[in-house]
Amino acid sequence: MTTGLLEGKTALVTGGSRGVGAGIVARLAADGAKVAFTYANSDKSAASVADAAAAAGGTAHAIHADSLREQDVERAVAHTVDRFGGLDILVNNAGVGSFTTITDLTMDEIDTMLTVNVRSAIVAIRASLTHLGDGGRIINIGSINADRMPFPGGSIYAMTKGALASLTRGLARELAPRGITINNIQPGPVDTDANPADGPAASTMLSVMATDRFGTAAEVGAFVSYLAGPDSAYITGSSLNIDGGFGA
Repeated sequence: MTTGLLEGKTALVTGGSRGVGAGIVARLAADGAKVAFTYANSDKSAASVADAAAAAGGTAHAIHADSLREQDVERAVAHTVDRFGGLDILVNNAGVGSFTTITDLTMDEIDTMLTVNVRSAIVAIRASLTHLGDGGRIINIGSINADRMPFPGGSIYAMTKGALASLTRGLARELAPRGITINNIQPGPVDTDANPADGPAASTMLSVMATDRFGTAAEVGAFVSYLAGPDSAYITGSSLNIDGGFGA
């Protein structure tokens, strides 16, 4: 059952077939937006996300697109506009991480993180600005690791998320005259298949948090929906933490 908060809006979520991305798709669709989302690998997972949104009374459409490929990202924006007639909300969620020391990372791994975590967001923003108008929303999904990396092995990943925060601040100045806001959400540990709350790294992460639990994809989705909605019009250029006190 939809709430209608985002009724009449169209959203594109990159990397929306699992984990945090799937939670974002579900919430935007539940709040009334027509949602397109990209996925790179599993047709089955993408279909499951779209079917779940439909079963709840919403609309979600999967687009096969690899964020490593500039043309795929641009095509996803064009496809969303063609299917739904416009674009109001862009959520740059696609992201990857390789965690080991900088000398043990390969340059291919570093390039992949830079391309997916930073370059693909820039490509999506550039392509979307042709379509976004007054009241448009851009929401980047960064990481609390941009502010705090309490264990070794995450330097390059943290750098890419720090770049998103800087990009957000800079673009706020460029986009405000057009009535478009841009913000950066920085999740802490979130319980997903890739980072389970009972996984081998969980105890280390919980030891530096104020709360005694991981977050959920639904909680991040709710935060995204708020920033996508009308009540957030005075918020732009901000990096906003949802991290259970990881960065406190």
